[in-house]
Amino acid sequence: METVIYVISVISFLWGIAIFVRSILSWFNLRPDNPVVRVLDEVTDPILAPLRRVIPTAGGIDFAPMAAVLILWWVVPMLLQLWANSLD
Repeated sequence: METVIYVISVISFLWGIAIFVRSILSWFNLRPDNPVVRVLDEVTDPILAPLRRVIPTAGGIDFAPMAAVLILWWVVPMLLQLWANSLD
């Protein structure tokens, strides 16, 4: 079970990094057909799209990436810890 928790932790961390990189790259006005942009869009859209439906933009600022990283780096580890404790 520790392996499953570790894998989920690593995936959530890497997913957060991908969201962070996508956010930074959005400042550089790269073309949508850029391979890096396409891969990052495909990897991060499954978490960002639902969040964008419930979190409005304010003054042109998209808060969905920030919310996604907070979920992935704070909420997921807390839930994994609760799950691990319930297994003991």
